[in-house]
Amino acid sequence: MSGFLPHFTVLYSPDDPNLAMRSAGITDVNYNVATWKTYPGKVSDLPVSQKNVATAGDGFDDRILEAKSSGRTVSLSHAAAEVIEVRATDSERRGDTLFYHFPSTDGFALKAYLLVEDKPYPKLHFDFQAKQDGWYTVGYTGAPAKGLDEVEEIWQPLIWQEKRFPDKPYLTLAYRCPIPSALVEADDWTVGVLAAPEEFPFDPLPLLQNSRFGIAVRDSRGNAQPQLWAPVFGGVGSEMKTGDQFGFTCLLPAIKQSLTYAYEDIAREAFGFQAMRKNEISSLNQVIDRMTDYALSEYAWFIDSLKGCAYSTDVPGAVKNVSSLSPLNVATVLDNPRMFEERAYPTMEYMLSREKFLFALDKEQKIQNPSRKLAGPVAPISELTALYTVFGKRNPFLLSLAEQEFGRSRIRNLDVAEKSDNWINAMYLYRATGDERYLQAAISGADQYIKDRIDEKQRKFDDPFAGGFFFWPAFTNRWIELLELYEITQNQAYLEAAHDGARHYAQFCWMSPAVPDHGVTVNVGGKAPMYWYLKSKGHKQMYFPEETVPAWRVSEIGLTPESSGTSTGHRAIFMANYAPWMLRLGYYAKDNFLQEIAKDAIVGRYRNFPGYHMNTARTTAYEKADYPLRPHEELSVNSFHYNHIMPMISMLLDYLITDAYVKSEGRIDFPSEYIEGYAYLQNKMYGHHPGKFENETCVQLWMPSELLEIDEVELNYLSARKGNKLYLAFMNQSDQPVSARVLVNDALVRCDEPGQCSFTVEVGPSGIETVVLENVEINPAIQDKIIAKTDGEVGNDYLEIRPGNAKAMLMRLSDVVNTVYLYLSDDESSVRSARVTYTDVAGKEQTIVDHSYPYEFTIPLDMQQKGLLFCLEVTDTDGRVTRAENLRLGRSK
Repeated sequence: MSGFLPHFTVLYSPDDPNLAMRSAGITDVNYNVATWKTYPGKVSDLPVSQKNVATAGDGFDDRILEAKSSGRTVSLSHAAAEVIEVRATDSERRGDTLFYHFPSTDGFALKAYLLVEDKPYPKLHFDFQAKQDGWYTVGYTGAPAKGLDEVEEIWQPLIWQEKRFPDKPYLTLAYRCPIPSALVEADDWTVGVLAAPEEFPFDPLPLLQNSRFGIAVRDSRGNAQPQLWAPVFGGVGSEMKTGDQFGFTCLLPAIKQSLTYAYEDIAREAFGFQAMRKNEISSLNQVIDRMTDYALSEYAWFIDSLKGCAYSTDVPGAVKNVSSLSPLNVATVLDNPRMFEERAYPTMEYMLSREKFLFALDKEQKIQNPSRKLAGPVAPISELTALYTVFGKRNPFLLSLAEQEFGRSRIRNLDVAEKSDNWINAMYLYRATGDERYLQAAISGADQYIKDRIDEKQRKFDDPFAGGFFFWPAFTNRWIELLELYEITQNQAYLEAAHDGARHYAQFCWMSPAVPDHGVTVNVGGKAPMYWYLKSKGHKQMYFPEETVPAWRVSEIGLTPESSGTSTGHRAIFMANYAPWMLRLGYYAKDNFLQEIAKDAIVGRYRNFPGYHMNTARTTAYEKADYPLRPHEELSVNSFHYNHIMPMISMLLDYLITDAYVKSEGRIDFPSEYIEGYAYLQNKMYGHHPGKFENETCVQLWMPSELLEIDEVELNYLSARKGNKLYLAFMNQSDQPVSARVLVNDALVRCDEPGQCSFTVEVGPSGIETVVLENVEINPAIQDKIIAKTDGEVGNDYLEIRPGNAKAMLMRLSDVVNTVYLYLSDDESSVRSARVTYTDVAGKEQTIVDHSYPYEFTIPLDMQQKGLLFCLEVTDTDGRVTRAENLRLGRSK
């Protein structure tokens, strides 16, 4: 075959090369790589790394991070006693098969043949026999090699893409390969060396211990050349006795497409990628309802006194919130009063007051760099502007805080400083204000960003917009924000740039191993797999029935690992917040690949909150409706990060609403705001403004729990209201037609006509059907109060107060909240107690005292009050009292 040569390289060591993962020591990138003990007399090229005290918790493996890196190498050849290059001396063709002949050696025998016409790609097979005891690996090193100046793009999982070329010949082991091949694009062709599907079994779950091969893109001369090595040196099958044999098959794709499209071609043609999932176990509506109930239960571990979600899985004693918009989104769309009162509002106070997302009172706690300071707002500009907009633009302090943050730098998570003066934040300020200056700043900044970041492929890990190279959004362009700007401007350049970013993000999504047609037996012996990290913390064994299920049910296809730094332990995470964006972008760009990834990431995976990730072994444990309904120590299949519950519900709502938008070809469309969160927790929020439902405008999205009872699980539904009309859209998640009986909950919607609230709906394969019920009575629980368009701002809604370095703000949130929130930035090192005195609407003097840090007050006002006159008194640790009197927020009368 043209370009591919019958060249192999065999490595031999008489001693165990001691395969082990270690930190790569790449500047600004947290990433572990395969390493070996350096063979005597050869160079140890692994940098000596020190574990950061902040690098701990779920996914950070101390067995890797605390192990010695001295005397180790990332280069296979430096771990071997002998490096033998083997080239065919001649070949013989019989039919479509080319047989290669290799010179005889004392140490081994090698045979190989190539099926030239095999589909989807030519198939190369080699057979190896050891002639002496020791450890071996065989590399196919005959693929075309290109100098870096000839290359358009490269890919080696998981972090080397675009033109970010490995600085050393790192080997990526099988279990970290979304597709098991490195790729090189040059001269309009993309080539790779791909492990054949039969060499990469679906079960057991791919792990370090069962990885049979590795791939690389940097050859011994520093050129870009796809390589495959098997067995992994020092890994399973590498130790051989005299006479032992080893065979392996790989495919040699040469595809006349750009690299990201060749990636899709390989995923589809070699591994059968498609939108394979369906609801089967639960509709998304049922999942959202169960998850919402769970979020408000004791098991969701929300600590009221700290206004945050427990984060003890990683950081004992800490709490973490990343956005108030997710619970607000859920409260609004699902019309859920408890969600607003118990989660959304307390989280707003948290986001306005805390310095960082992660808050810990323990002064000695260093894991993941928490803060104990009230030095807010930790809420990013996009959240401040969204809150300002959602609540009718009657809280000007939110906009003022956003504008103050514009141009500042703040550390919100870990130790990553974020600069706020950029085109992304200008876009959100424009959305909130309509100020054309912000729009022009967003456009000019985005245009320059495209020129610098996208038109020029990345060569280094130095993108200033990355915010630290750890989570996958840092490795691609800011495609989600570019998509947001496209929706604002309809400028095709932003859509094309977003499409490029999403295509590169797809390279982090699992496309292999191939999902078999047969069933898979899980929970063998009635035991669920136990995650080693939780076992080490004393969590209890979980038990679920042994069962055989279709393989696709327990497949990771469409999901990603968590991050570069934790990809050695997190096979796949369920937080697929990219999925609704890919679904929407795929619709705009007419890209079915993105839409199918989105569906495979979300649909038919769980009945309730599933915990964080797949690891250890395949299981149906996280499919169960009661899986999360246990105390923390009784959960051991995977880790639970309780601050993920609300973003996951928002993710599912976003997916469901976007699915209706896409299936209806834009005829069902609701306005959105942006939930920035952090890391990869970005989604749209809905429900604050009415949208359109086919030919009707001013229709309000309204999806209360258990609104409909449907006897067919494959139908998801969207519901909305306007006056005395109920609007319903049914989306079929299967590739078969569905006929379902639907019953409307008469506790939520009263139908006056007999039989009106019970009907049959028929929906075509992967299709959508709509139903409108007229002359019904709908009485929302809280939604009308949240979205009410009340009188305008009263001004004077934010104070900075000298005693205690306090901040006070008037929170007039539509018709649902009217409070004063006050917090002290000073802590117990200088403050013993704080006291607020005010006169309530009935004329009675009220006093609230806080004797422990954090010092904060929520003062309820009558809904008709326009402000408050109050006094703050702070007692320091020596008993001295400082008073600030006649403090006024808003208008006190």
